[in-house]
Amino acid sequence: MAPIPKLMKAVQIERTGGIEVLQYKDVPVPTPKNDEVLIKNEFIGVNYIDTYFRTGLYPSPKPMILGREGSGTIASVGSGVSKSLGFAEGDEVAYMGTSAYADFTACPAEKVLKIPDQVSSSDACSALIQGLTALTLVEETHKVQSGDWVLVLAATGGVGGWLCQILRAKGAKTIGTVGSEEKVATAKEQGADVVVIDRPGQGDVLQTVKECTDGQGVAAVFDGVGKDTFDRSLECVARKGTVASFGNASGAVEPFLISKLSANNAKVARPTLYNYVATRQEFENYSDELFKMMIQNSFSVRIHETYPLKDVARAHTDIESRKTMGKLLLKP
Repeated sequence: MAPIPKLMKAVQIERTGGIEVLQYKDVPVPTPKNDEVLIKNEFIGVNYIDTYFRTGLYPSPKPMILGREGSGTIASVGSGVSKSLGFAEGDEVAYMGTSAYADFTACPAEKVLKIPDQVSSSDACSALIQGLTALTLVEETHKVQSGDWVLVLAATGGVGGWLCQILRAKGAKTIGTVGSEEKVATAKEQGADVVVIDRPGQGDVLQTVKECTDGQGVAAVFDGVGKDTFDRSLECVARKGTVASFGNASGAVEPFLISKLSANNAKVARPTLYNYVATRQEFENYSDELFKMMIQNSFSVRIHETYPLKDVARAHTDIESRKTMGKLLLKP
């Protein structure tokens, strides 16, 4: 590999706010710790959580380089990295870490994976956080069974698209919501059996759920929208079903009376991916399962757009508009 430079381009924030706080600037290339590998990024994933750190919804130390995932090539391996992981300079890898919005990222080796030969670097980057979020939701938050009716909100969004494909592979029946007529065909292509345009005067989500389930409700609601849809999600879930609230696209869910759940013995969960893949074994097992599903089921990895790293402000504007379909990537 080429010599590692002393400086690199990165996107850093020194305070919270709108896209105006995103600074594309020169910073020192990180020096990896003993248990880390240094990765030269080829692709960087943009996730809604990045906007939470930017706006301050999720507090974090400043200055901060944003970004939680990427893919690229190992530039160096820390002296303390376990040889059992088998990493070497030049390996093509994907990772979940921090400070990904940069030319180079130092990441704990425990959160780095070699990319299978059948999976491209861009697809691996696109799959990691959103695909693993979807897979752990249907395996751990609510164990979905073949034949279950499930409601997926924002079915053509980043996690929503993965949910639809994974649920189809598992034999579930999916009702997906979208925000416009233009997204209906995409939601069906990705696996939604029934699609509702979730806009005033265009679709009634609760009524559709009742019609599809003979009034019983769905076994699980996967709700990444948050504040605007939470109460309706509780109405849509079946007796002993689960509402998985995993995102805040419309704002954080407000406090509610826990006694609401007694109407149908429903469960509410607020999971995060990181607590499902906290150990190396969990991370490897779920990643292996996801990559196998991608290969065996010929999953469609929909990429909305790949933006130059310097255009990060436009990427954040687009993801916050909730009008995108699929993954947003940055390229250094």
